[in-house]
Amino acid sequence: MRKTAAKKKPIKADPKYHDTLVTRFVNSLMYDGKKSTAFTVFYDAIDLVSQRTQEDGIGVWKRALTNVMPSVEVKSRRVGGATFQIPTEIRPARRVAVGIQWLIMYSRKRNEKSMAQKLAAEIVAASKEEGAAFKKKEDTHRMAEANKAFSHFRF
Repeated sequence: MRKTAAKKKPIKADPKYHDTLVTRFVNSLMYDGKKSTAFTVFYDAIDLVSQRTQEDGIGVWKRALTNVMPSVEVKSRRVGGATFQIPTEIRPARRVAVGIQWLIMYSRKRNEKSMAQKLAAEIVAASKEEGAAFKKKEDTHRMAEANKAFSHFRF
């Protein structure tokens, strides 16, 4: 029998927007414990987004994050010597975590000068339902749809 699950630590809201989701994003963005640097990068990116789109930057970021979050994913499962990709629903906390990871990962792979510019470009692209992070979500959904026949093997 497994022990009880660890309690979730409460995340403090960020100082500028008073939003815990922003803090979660910044925590994922952070390298080597440099949280103030990560906050600077994030706030600069949001300012760039609001300049480019002429909209509220934080609203565009939330729309981008919503567009990138997957609702299903495939998990590998061995059944009788063969490995099947089984589509499974994603719980809400993981949806957000995966969306954040994809936004940051594909931002880092972009070819702009600074990380703030890379992040801003990926946020704007994702809010318009384009860009690498959105493509990853679409590919994941397509893969789950293609393997729907194996959903009876679910865990």
